[in-house]
Amino acid sequence: MKKYFFLSLLMIAPLWAGAEKLTLFRAKKVQSTPNLSFVPGEILVKDGKIIKVGKSIKHPKDCEVIEWEDLEIYPSLISPGSSLGLAEINALRPTRDLSEVGTHTPGVEGWVAVNPDSELIPVARANGITHSLIIPMGGIISGTSGFMVLNGWGIEEMTLRKKVALHLWWPGHGLALPQTHKKKDPPSKSIEDQIKDREKRILEIDEFFDQAEAYKKAKLAKDLNFRLLPSWEAMLPVIDQQIPIMIHADEKRQIKAAIEWAKKRNFSIVLSGAKESWKLADWLAKENVPVIYRHIFNRPTHRNSPHDQQFRAPGILAQAGVRLSIGLPLGGWSTANQRNLPYHAAHGVAYGLSREKALAAITIEPARICGVINELGSLENGKNATFIATSGDILDIRTSVLHMIIDGKDIDLASRHTRLRSKYQNRPKK
Repeated sequence: MKKYFFLSLLMIAPLWAGAEKLTLFRAKKVQSTPNLSFVPGEILVKDGKIIKVGKSIKHPKDCEVIEWEDLEIYPSLISPGSSLGLAEINALRPTRDLSEVGTHTPGVEGWVAVNPDSELIPVARANGITHSLIIPMGGIISGTSGFMVLNGWGIEEMTLRKKVALHLWWPGHGLALPQTHKKKDPPSKSIEDQIKDREKRILEIDEFFDQAEAYKKAKLAKDLNFRLLPSWEAMLPVIDQQIPIMIHADEKRQIKAAIEWAKKRNFSIVLSGAKESWKLADWLAKENVPVIYRHIFNRPTHRNSPHDQQFRAPGILAQAGVRLSIGLPLGGWSTANQRNLPYHAAHGVAYGLSREKALAAITIEPARICGVINELGSLENGKNATFIATSGDILDIRTSVLHMIIDGKDIDLASRHTRLRSKYQNRPKK
């Protein structure tokens, strides 16, 4: 009799295991995509995935309903590049692990060096940022970036894609006039020498990629003298066009030279930094080059330039049809300010960038660049249930992020900032 009882349990156990509870999130507004919102709106979630988004969604009686009647729901924010986890206190060298020694280090992978216990990760998360592209720096070819979720136990759990793009820092095209120095100072280079240096660095880039292609041919030919080399193995996904090259360039001539080089080699690229990209907006749109603009709060290029030159640049790019993402400048100093990402996008709105394009620039466009467009970036059927609930418009500096859901799970928004606030609000009274 006991034998048949246990057999019966085994037969119905799979039914229990597959019975996932539905959750319905109901809010004053649901911003499904940059161009589509539901007022009021609802999201039906099962097993970490979005089942349906809309109004008055039919649901079972036993479905858990979470009422956020005074809040707005947005897709979670994605940083298209940061040093989160690689730098903690920029003034202290032991807390910085931004770059490796050497000029050509394609084997470096940004995700490996991330400190999952960084205090700056929950600070960024507290303002709605759930994911970030982690970019290694240093040299000309600095390695590959990894795409990470800003929550999890250890870097293995946090890393969603280990190789997103190879990073190439294109040599500058600016020229400085020779200066008169004191005898103890080394003489500055002439314009001719500066041009020669730039041409030499570009030639070195070409030769490096030529050698990577030669390595691939030798590997395919099964040459008896062939041996595996980690640096060249790291180049194969780029040569095979499995991942793009993210080219970091700011000045107009620098941008144009880099893109022409990539076209000649038939590489898929993303332009990062892009300070003067607005001068080439129509051409970039024609060439279908995605742009990550990182200079909204930087000063104008020249002393006689308009004060709002950088404020207007995202609007010019978007109106031309460029696929635009917005990020902060790279490096240690910006790591602590990743929480300000929505305000960088919002500042562009005040100077010609549409609200829809601003939202896209910090949600769906970074998701597209990082290769996770089918999982993140918008709230649509089948995508991950990853979103935030706010007290108002996410682009309004007065708005607070009150709830965060990642893959259907509620995430604690406590950080060093909130702990210190609680500590000093409850300080002992005399």
